[in-house]
Amino acid sequence: MSASAEHALTATVELRQRLPHMSFLTQQTIDDIPTLWILREQLCEILRFLKSDYEMLFDLCGVDERLRAHRDGLPPSDYTVVYHLMSFKQCRDIRLKVALSENDINLPTIASVYPNANWYEREAWDMFGINFSGHPNLYRILLPPTWVGHALRKDHPARATEMGPFHMTEERQDKEQEALRFRPEQWGLKRKNKNTEFMFLNLGPNHPSVHGVFRIVLQLDGEVIVDAVPEIGYHHRGAEKMAERQTWHSYIPYTDRIDYLGGVMNNLPYVMAVEKLAGITVPDRARVIRIMMAEMFRISSHLVFYGTFAQDVGQMSPVFYMFSDRERLFRIVEAVTGGRMHPAWFRIGGVAQDLPKGWHEMFTDFLDWMPKRLDHFDKMVMQNSILKQRTKHIGVYSTAEALDWGITGPGLRATGMDFDFRRDRPYGGYDQFDFEVPVYNNGDCYDRAMVRVDEIRQSLRIIRQCVANMPAGPYKADHPATTPPPRERTMQDIETLIHHFVNVSWGPVIPEGECSVTIEATKGLNMYYLTSDGGTNSYRTRIRAPSFPHLQQIPLISRGLLIPDLIAILASIDFVMADVDR
Repeated sequence: MSASAEHALTATVELRQRLPHMSFLTQQTIDDIPTLWILREQLCEILRFLKSDYEMLFDLCGVDERLRAHRDGLPPSDYTVVYHLMSFKQCRDIRLKVALSENDINLPTIASVYPNANWYEREAWDMFGINFSGHPNLYRILLPPTWVGHALRKDHPARATEMGPFHMTEERQDKEQEALRFRPEQWGLKRKNKNTEFMFLNLGPNHPSVHGVFRIVLQLDGEVIVDAVPEIGYHHRGAEKMAERQTWHSYIPYTDRIDYLGGVMNNLPYVMAVEKLAGITVPDRARVIRIMMAEMFRISSHLVFYGTFAQDVGQMSPVFYMFSDRERLFRIVEAVTGGRMHPAWFRIGGVAQDLPKGWHEMFTDFLDWMPKRLDHFDKMVMQNSILKQRTKHIGVYSTAEALDWGITGPGLRATGMDFDFRRDRPYGGYDQFDFEVPVYNNGDCYDRAMVRVDEIRQSLRIIRQCVANMPAGPYKADHPATTPPPRERTMQDIETLIHHFVNVSWGPVIPEGECSVTIEATKGLNMYYLTSDGGTNSYRTRIRAPSFPHLQQIPLISRGLLIPDLIAILASIDFVMADVDR
């Protein structure tokens, strides 16, 4: 029995002992995360009990089980709601599932236990029509308010060609415009109190300081923010729905577009989850190449953050310097992968091709050059007195608040939480590398920036170790499910040629099962939770993106501040709307 499987068994036994009056059905999963089916009536009590051990509701999602063929040993369920809890103290997870029938898809809200459940429950209602009784505002969150149906149900069209022609009549245009009207009462906001009549201000959905199509409706008393209502969904493209009609292989380029600044780092949790389902062991050389390229994109993403962070609080020069340096990094990425921002270069079983001639010198030159630039940026930006005044003690939250709201990555480490998935729950070979985890304690805008600035230096440190210790050997696993398969013999025998053609065009057949893989992405923890029904594409792909919960906390940390403070807060969160909306 593997260590993870043994841990899963131990955790399940412990829970049964501590809650003997509860009914559990254990499900074995490929990732060996303890997975328990519980009764709807027990949900809130169990979650309250687990909250002391599992500080964060890491994810909440729905599954339409109605067309799933391989459900042996699982309870009858038309729709399933999955609760993924994470313990940072004990470095472990637990997954709870509740089965629902098509005639009764109701659950109690758990927002009083885990506050960040608010948006996740809205998403499950939006996509599956699952009702959460007691929810303060069960309203569409990713799809337009006038949308008909629930998009992640299996009977909902997946392509525009499956729907009728679109016509925008004057009547429909008026209806759509009216649906976008902001009504404060709908969100629990008052138009006035006994002393003040509040003003409501739209920040966005198109505004340079909200970094994409994102709207915040501000309730203002003069210039002071009384409350804020973040509104997302303008960038929703149905990434999880598209996974159901793409092959396991052809979906890889779609992952690049989630956190579009993260490049191949988006590929990593997806291909690792597929590899676990298929039982593929990735060669050492491919693992080190993946880490080297992922850290290159961490630097690239952080440089974008660094420049726009300074720009949002009033400095114009830094963004030009940092984008220029990012361009130098992209020249290396292009030489290695053939692409730049979205190379879609990782493959099931390894990477697309081996490193090119001269790669060692390109990386070495960059590693020698970049630290001096960071020293210059530190004097220009982080030591600037005006920037410090604009960002220190602004947008403060504690570690406990961060965990309640699902904050991960640099935003969590800025509160004093010394946790990094690469070090504390290593994946993909990170346990072989020596690096430090930057941690700051004030939980404000300035410290969130400092964590990312220091992480650039640590990424350079990891890349240098990759360059110095690159293993020899293949860049892709020799496994029938690797895609595309090796083509050395395709011109020698017809069987290999047919296998290559079928595997590229249809993709591999992945055994049935469930598996999730979480990584320390550029903006926080990113997870792909895949369900295979034994076919050439995914039955259900769940993308747990870090930016989604991060925006939910905006009202908490902006109340009582001024609008310029909110701009600094938005800059410090470092979100990408494609990562939020998917």
